[in-house]
Amino acid sequence: MTFEQLLILAILFITVALFLWGRFRHDVVALMALLACVVVGLVNPENAFSGFGHPAVITVACVLILSRGLQNAGAVDALTRIALPSNAGRMLSMLALMGLGALLSGFMNNVGAMALLMPVAIHVAKRLELTAGQILMPLAFGTILGGMTTLVGTPPNIIVSGFRAEAGLGSFSMFDFTPIGLAVAVIGILFIALIGWRLVPARKQSGLEGFESGAYITEVRVEKGSKADGMRLSEIEKELIEVDAQIIGIVQKEVKIIAAHSSRRIYENDILMLEAEAESLTDALSILGLKLEESIEQAASEQAQETHTSSDTIPESEQSAEQQAEQDKPNRTGEVSLIELAVLPSSMLAGRSASDISLRTRYGINLLALSREGARSMKRLRSIGIQSGDLLLMQGDPESIAEFAADNGCVPLAERELRIPDKVKIWQASLIMLFAIAGAAFGILPAAVSFAIGVLASMVVKTVPLRQVYEAIDWPVIVLLAALIPVAGAMEATGTADLIARFLLESVAQGNAVIGLALILIVTMFLSDLMNNAATAAVMCPIAIGVATTLGVSPDSFLMAVAIGASCAFLTPIGHQNNTLILGPGGFRFGDYWQLGIALEIIVVAISLPMLLIFWPL
Repeated sequence: MTFEQLLILAILFITVALFLWGRFRHDVVALMALLACVVVGLVNPENAFSGFGHPAVITVACVLILSRGLQNAGAVDALTRIALPSNAGRMLSMLALMGLGALLSGFMNNVGAMALLMPVAIHVAKRLELTAGQILMPLAFGTILGGMTTLVGTPPNIIVSGFRAEAGLGSFSMFDFTPIGLAVAVIGILFIALIGWRLVPARKQSGLEGFESGAYITEVRVEKGSKADGMRLSEIEKELIEVDAQIIGIVQKEVKIIAAHSSRRIYENDILMLEAEAESLTDALSILGLKLEESIEQAASEQAQETHTSSDTIPESEQSAEQQAEQDKPNRTGEVSLIELAVLPSSMLAGRSASDISLRTRYGINLLALSREGARSMKRLRSIGIQSGDLLLMQGDPESIAEFAADNGCVPLAERELRIPDKVKIWQASLIMLFAIAGAAFGILPAAVSFAIGVLASMVVKTVPLRQVYEAIDWPVIVLLAALIPVAGAMEATGTADLIARFLLESVAQGNAVIGLALILIVTMFLSDLMNNAATAAVMCPIAIGVATTLGVSPDSFLMAVAIGASCAFLTPIGHQNNTLILGPGGFRFGDYWQLGIALEIIVVAISLPMLLIFWPL
């Protein structure tokens, strides 16, 4: 063993120990390892940060951004309403929910898919009279399994593909992971839905409620061609019951009716006064094809303003300051956000209505809905007097809303994902993702380039607003990958990966390729349960290639084993971000994962090992 090998082994040992200790964040530990390698001369300083330009790192970042575009547009919400049965039993509901989570995870980041479906899972748990954790853990594991099915489903697959390319064998294609990943995902999901969910401890949920804003009162308009056009009020109310929304009044031909008869028909341009939780607004609008009244009025106002401006011949110098200010207000950045504001006791808004404040004229924003705990007003939304403690749902560009809040004594609440459905944006986001995947799948472009073009398209059509592009990226993961790639290169350059491979083969596998393959799979799976899955993949790929080279067999099956093992972290809450996400909402403890996790990991090994030998022969 050379001195350089001793150095890299010492750094690697300390790095893994720090990962397991958890005192420092994963990206900080990875940077420590990289800089240590640079200081002792194992990594050339000129190449220290070359990992940030690695195709695997670029691909992971781009997939995260494109996933945000699908979330923003409401594409996942629309798919959820179609795919999930509303009155199914336990087994069918779990199968549908996990199946949808796995499907989404195959084509977008599986952490994003989990975050989107968590509110749905909690709702399903209540309907099935189960604890939140008994649905959340199966969903978390289902999304992890689904991420194994494609190149972009999870970072370990992208990392493994990058190491294959560096070995001179070319990258794995989009669906090279599908045969084994799909088989493991299907059998794993069936096991969880039929038997496995019973192994999840029934814990009292904590941190589930979050910030409770109460029900909002808002106004929506029935547009031509919407489902509600021509329906009886009783039929509309039946549809809204499923999303916990109700009608508290209607406006027909400028006449407000508070207690309309259930047989009254609703027609185009009628206005419904809805009461719904913040999270239910999207579903209430989508189910019946309704539009927020204030959004429609603003669009009409802006269109009229454009017409007036184009036909007006008054020189700018002769326009009043008020006219010029009003023309400047509609939107500063071209971005539209939905932000909740709480009215402080000292607010200047007390006793004033939206009409009094002239929101559009002064700030270019809309009041879409108002929530007031313990009280319900029957007035039109624009006429309701605002009180301290009210919650306001504002629509407009973030800078204007921030200015309004500062001027009027309001504070923004914790950000909520309130996605108003937009069919045009849904199609745009979906087609961009589809073309990006197709470009990589059919080898038209390298994956990093194909997805980067998709990101550029998303920025142009604003399915991802410019201010969200960098927010969508999980920077600790990016830094982690970029830092560990040169470290992994140092392992190969010093011959340390080959040294570890020979040790494993001589002491455990004893030259048997099948045992060596099983060993790589199990060791990777074990490490992934204890440290970040992307870090595990980066550490194990050089070792897997070294084992295959020593045995004189194809490295593909060993790299695939690393991809599977790194993705299957089911024993602890720290191995995968989806496991961490459900820790609080499910009320789980650290040791609650292993009961279902150990059974699932045994199934993964039992299914994947023979399939590796079939689809990726040694």
